[in-house]
Amino acid sequence: MVKSFLIITICQMFLWANEQIVLVVSDDFSSKKAVLSCFEDNKRVFDSFEVNIGENGLGFGLGKIELAQSETEPIKQEGDKKAPIGIFTLDAIFGYEKDLKIEMPYLYANENLICVDDSDSPFYNQIIEMPSEKPNSFENMRRDDAQYELGVVVGHNKNQIKQRGSCIFLHVEKSEDTPTAGCTAMRLEDIKKIIYWLDKNKNPILIQVTKSQLNEIAKLYPKLGIQE
Repeated sequence: MVKSFLIITICQMFLWANEQIVLVVSDDFSSKKAVLSCFEDNKRVFDSFEVNIGENGLGFGLGKIELAQSETEPIKQEGDKKAPIGIFTLDAIFGYEKDLKIEMPYLYANENLICVDDSDSPFYNQIIEMPSEKPNSFENMRRDDAQYELGVVVGHNKNQIKQRGSCIFLHVEKSEDTPTAGCTAMRLEDIKKIIYWLDKNKNPILIQVTKSQLNEIAKLYPKLGIQE
């Protein structure tokens, strides 16, 4: 039994060591700002930089690994203007250019591409071409501003659980000090670094947490050398 446990642990550490990790850390649950760092093979890739997160801070989201949570800590809900806490896959890149030479799946944000935030729709939390019957609520991926000029799709709430939040992205900030409705936003030059670095074959993930959760992340990813 002990031997089996050790084998599983070693395999997990090997897989995690080969992941690309985008780590976003805020001071606390109500922070509107956070610091973003990127790691590959347990090494920092770029200098860390500041990003904007939810107008109402952070709430626990639905990701690939469940993190410890107390009953008093906030949960991410649809429309709450909180960015999700958790460990999430990074699934695709989207943008206004028709094509990009990148190592990730790419979604061209044309005038018909939408992300559905109608919790009652069968397309809830999906990016699709506008169907013949429009959802009651959706977000246009081709905006009149530059916020979706480039972005990354975050794998939050993949099971489409009603009212647990939708359309979560890394994208271009509206301005230096403008929080988001639930995404993580940054300067165009910073998101370009991330997009041209990400590689689908390296299992890219987003870890988004508060400083109080860094001990838990350090145990999951011990070789990163994360410190509070």
